[in-house]
Amino acid sequence: MNTEKTLHSRSDSKCELCGATENLSVYETLATSKDNADECVLICATCRDQIENPDHIDINHWRCLNDSMWSQIPAVQVMAWRMLTRLKTEGWPQDLLDMLYLDDATLAWAKAGEAENDDNAVQHVDSNGAILAAGDTVTLIKDLDVKGASFTAKRGTAVRNISLVADNPEHIEGRVEGQRIVILTQFVKKSN
Repeated sequence: MNTEKTLHSRSDSKCELCGATENLSVYETLATSKDNADECVLICATCRDQIENPDHIDINHWRCLNDSMWSQIPAVQVMAWRMLTRLKTEGWPQDLLDMLYLDDATLAWAKAGEAENDDNAVQHVDSNGAILAAGDTVTLIKDLDVKGASFTAKRGTAVRNISLVADNPEHIEGRVEGQRIVILTQFVKKSN
């Protein structure tokens, strides 16, 4: 049985992400997924277009992930994680992402595929060149005057659970003394 027939059988001829029944095709979750049904999903043309063209995304279309993220099929879990991660700044996708559990191997698979797709993505790096990720902890390497506030963020202060500013690789956000501030990446180092 070829990959497409296997996926039609597995999914009952429905998009494994949104449940649509028309214009279905095989989507490979990794560049090396050729002819391996376990690493592919059956998706509709709408899902494919939005996955491959991020500027075409209709956030409400992806509310379907509320159901499909609970699939027992790892390839479907991987695609749900990737789309929720891509959309997490919208609010509700972050809530779903917080509920989604992937075992270590599946999570590594999901992240590996995103790395393939994000070759020109904005990367945030600290003063030593270490790549920063959302949720990391960083330490300030110099005293910083906080504009609009009446305090100075002291050198050596740990800033936990940082957020990345999506369109600016030189900015991160974090809480210092209970206040959310924007910090230049050149003034922080990643903590281990």
